[in-house]
Amino acid sequence: MVYPAKVNKVPVILSFLMVWLMAAMALWPFATFLMVMIMSVCFILSASVVWWYATSIQFVFDEEYLLVKSGPFKSKIPYQGITKIAPTNAEFTGYQISTADKGLELFYQTPAQGSVKMLPQDKWAFLSELTKRCPHVQIPQAQHFK
Repeated sequence: MVYPAKVNKVPVILSFLMVWLMAAMALWPFATFLMVMIMSVCFILSASVVWWYATSIQFVFDEEYLLVKSGPFKSKIPYQGITKIAPTNAEFTGYQISTADKGLELFYQTPAQGSVKMLPQDKWAFLSELTKRCPHVQIPQAQHFK
């Protein structure tokens, strides 16, 4: 099963606009044509990678692990290592920038202790699939996930 992440595009677009504005201001006083072309290519490549990272987040339930994919990055979390999932409202953390919605924080202990913050589009279906694959996971009561 594949669950896409909810993408809050406003912060992503605002960050791109700020980067382009700062780049334009930095180049304005002493820009040559070659410098403008090199900087433009660098900014376009950087913006493409960040956009790819921010808009391609997926949570894939494999047979043995939960795969969290975002752009070129992947995290494999074995089901037996998942200990708890809890609601979180931490902004600007985890695999994505989320300013509007409350997400989930998944705690695990394999191979080292850690956590991943996520925001699947359909939280209830994601939690249902997680409990099927990890019956031992601790999940707070439903009213905490509003």
